[in-house]
Amino acid sequence: MVYLAAEGRYGSMHYQRCGRSGVLLPKVSLGLWHNFGDTHPIETQRDVLRRAFDLGVTHIDLANNYGPPPGSAESNFGTIFAQDFRPYRDELFIASKAGYLMWPGPYGEFGSRKYLLASLDQSLTRMGLDYVDVFYSHRFDPDTPLEETMGALDTAVRQGKALYAGLSNYPPEAIERAAAILKELRTPYLINQHPYSILQRGVEGGVLEASAQAGVGVIAFSPLAQGQLTDRYLKGVPADSRMALGHFLKRDVLTEQRISLLHALNKLAEGRGQTLAQMALAWVLRDPRVVSVLIGASSVAQLEQNVAVLDSPALTDAELTEIDRLSAENGVEIP
Repeated sequence: MVYLAAEGRYGSMHYQRCGRSGVLLPKVSLGLWHNFGDTHPIETQRDVLRRAFDLGVTHIDLANNYGPPPGSAESNFGTIFAQDFRPYRDELFIASKAGYLMWPGPYGEFGSRKYLLASLDQSLTRMGLDYVDVFYSHRFDPDTPLEETMGALDTAVRQGKALYAGLSNYPPEAIERAAAILKELRTPYLINQHPYSILQRGVEGGVLEASAQAGVGVIAFSPLAQGQLTDRYLKGVPADSRMALGHFLKRDVLTEQRISLLHALNKLAEGRGQTLAQMALAWVLRDPRVVSVLIGASSVAQLEQNVAVLDSPALTDAELTEIDRLSAENGVEIP
């Protein structure tokens, strides 16, 4: 069946300006890190992408290594894009990244000009795109001159293969230096991407402030701590869960103290008439420097439940204080 996007797709989504740019991003964006590789049915992937766009989720986040296997998320997205979304390309904001291992040998990872530009070409081929809206350096490379890495991002923009540059997983001091280089090159530097959740608050130690000083937005990945901040693990580790697979999320993080915290947070969320996931997303979005949260979705129902956070009231000062208290008492490091 030919896909026709919902006419009212922009009626309920909330959009926020990204830093000091002209770009508005949806406050909830769709990340294809998990659930869009070859281990998941492409029919489900198509259903999720269609429903996301119908809900006004215009920002789709990918990277060269998303899968599994690496590259498959971009390939699967490319297949669905060609069939469903090509007429809507100008309504979509598509991101990709390069930085982690993609192919063997000395040129298959990190921050060299050779790797970044070769990887971008491969990503565009997999997705069937002429350009991405933002291209990220996926991780800071301490062994490559920052001028070289930023120069590669600048080249990608000047070649018309990316509209904006972004950084992911960079420490504050590197963000400051990179911003100065990109400003000198007159490269449109848009956004920083970092993990941020109630359970992982490292960005509060300088990244948020460095980003604001640079005039760029922050987009949060893993705002649900890879599923910990859902009802998924309140009664143990389900056999089909991400933690059971043990690839990125290990069983040893689910200590008795962590389980106690999750139950306490869940009780607080219930008192707000929300799921734990919805409260966790609302918590990340409380900071105006965070332009959007990246959610993964294995089903349309999960997607809809998480997007519904936009209909919830803001967390009160008392609730924020209680989340801080519970977190500190249960081992969460608060900068």
